[in-house]
Amino acid sequence: MDPWLIWLIIALVLAIAEIFSLTAALGMLAVAGFVTAGAAAIGLPVPGQLVVFSVVSAAGVVLARPWAKRMMLQSRLERFGVEALVGASAYVLREVNDHDGLVRLRGEDWTARPYDESVVIPAGTAVDVLHIDGSIAVVYPRE
Repeated sequence: MDPWLIWLIIALVLAIAEIFSLTAALGMLAVAGFVTAGAAAIGLPVPGQLVVFSVVSAAGVVLARPWAKRMMLQSRLERFGVEALVGASAYVLREVNDHDGLVRLRGEDWTARPYDESVVIPAGTAVDVLHIDGSIAVVYPRE
């Protein structure tokens, strides 16, 4: 079997393994395998192929690792899900007390309770969402 075909098979196996593992390390090795298959196809001897594989693998780690680390440490710019509701304003539809309450929050009706159990917020009041506790919006009156 030709060496370029062996490298191509190795690269394909690594690429498929990367799809299932999502580690990026196997993906960099797969790229190195594809580059080495190309080097083998143009007639580079086996020791040279091993050098190409090693250099391309090392370059992948050296170049990709700082970029990946920077991306992982970067803070998210947008909030999603219930995190996006924190700080939003709402309108009280039914009096909010420590047992019951209903607010309209971004077009949806949410059960609500006040941030302080002793506070009663009457219907028609504008409130801000302090946090979401399960499916209950914890609110406080807007001053």
